[in-house]
Amino acid sequence: MSPPRILLAHGASGSAASMRPHLDGLRALGLEADAVALPKGKAERAVPAFRSAAPPGGSPIIGGHSYGGRVASLLAAEDSGYAGLVLLSYPLHPPGRTERWPQRTDHWPRIGCPVLLLSGDRDPFARIELMHEAVRQLPHHELVVYPGLRHGIGPRLEHALDRIAAFARSLAEPVHSGE
Repeated sequence: MSPPRILLAHGASGSAASMRPHLDGLRALGLEADAVALPKGKAERAVPAFRSAAPPGGSPIIGGHSYGGRVASLLAAEDSGYAGLVLLSYPLHPPGRTERWPQRTDHWPRIGCPVLLLSGDRDPFARIELMHEAVRQLPHHELVVYPGLRHGIGPRLEHALDRIAAFARSLAEPVHSGE
């Protein structure tokens, strides 16, 4: 069985083109990967655009960087037709507004698919101790923390893409019963 298709969306200040290094790297690892273009504005209003680009049929993996990951997480909470969710530098809270993190994760308990989160321990949008607390809301998750990184995984992109590829391949493995 081949790994699911991966669809990644950009951050609030980016575009689908800004995801090219991620897509090129995943394709070099033998995965099918495409970018999703999102409209600017509130994440909740961008969910229909993500759904249109990545319909749940066929169980793709969805995700994105920052804003794109937030939009993907909202979609995964609404629809169970996704194989997995990849959150790169998830915007847990606005810089300096750590008290707002529960509002950015109140939908997480409704996400039923496995979630891979990759985050820097110096990200001003996600204090790492709060991220450790927040991920407890996710039924199936793996949190990868990169020491010294801020908001973006670019300096560790190769390692991050290897982790995403392993995650995608694990979702393609058949589940065996305890026989």
